[in-house]
Amino acid sequence: MIGEQQFPFLAEKGHVVSLVGGGGKTTLLYAMASHCAQKGWRVLVSTTTHILRPENGLWAKTDAEIQELWARGSYAVVGSPAPKGKLTAPPEADLAHWMAQADAVFLEADGAKHFPCKAPAEQEPVLLPQSDIVLAVAGLSALGHPLKECCFRLEQACMLLGVSPEACLTPELLAQLLASEQGSRKRVGSRAFYAVLNQADTPQRQLLGKQTLCVLQERYRVNGVLTQFEEGERA
Repeated sequence: MIGEQQFPFLAEKGHVVSLVGGGGKTTLLYAMASHCAQKGWRVLVSTTTHILRPENGLWAKTDAEIQELWARGSYAVVGSPAPKGKLTAPPEADLAHWMAQADAVFLEADGAKHFPCKAPAEQEPVLLPQSDIVLAVAGLSALGHPLKECCFRLEQACMLLGVSPEACLTPELLAQLLASEQGSRKRVGSRAFYAVLNQADTPQRQLLGKQTLCVLQERYRVNGVLTQFEEGERA
């Protein structure tokens, strides 16, 4: 479960929130969308890269379908069909039109191929000018494992961190990856930025997560939160 105590911006209409990183982005995206839709807001979900196509009837293809979903208290997912059951970014003009009607917008702006953490490639992430908040997500399951086992874009991550592929990911290295302007903070600029450490579902992961949050705050002045989702809540 997530709420406004963890994410105060969920109490305010008008935000365009972009999610980058790995380790539970899509689950968090839909959890935030559901939270805001339950308040009666018009919530739009989309992507600037790729996202799994929802199977619950929430994929809208027209203005009328979007309005119908909003009228019944659901969020609406928009995107163009892509291979392997995914959606890609809709036409720019269409997305801008739909975003202008929404009370809150949540965008998946990055891909991680199901790895719990990642470093961005040259073209990543894809942040729209309208986006005012960026959440960098990482899965705590990565900690204690060699980078080569847990990190997408391994070569970029090793260059950024100055370590070998065999190096184990520590709280310090994860914080550096999240806070770096060549890492998860790439292209963020003046936008509000938060780190989200997901998979905090065991006492050990919670402890390591708190250590990572301390490094993020004390060394990089980056605010972060711990999250966890039950099996049935995961996208």
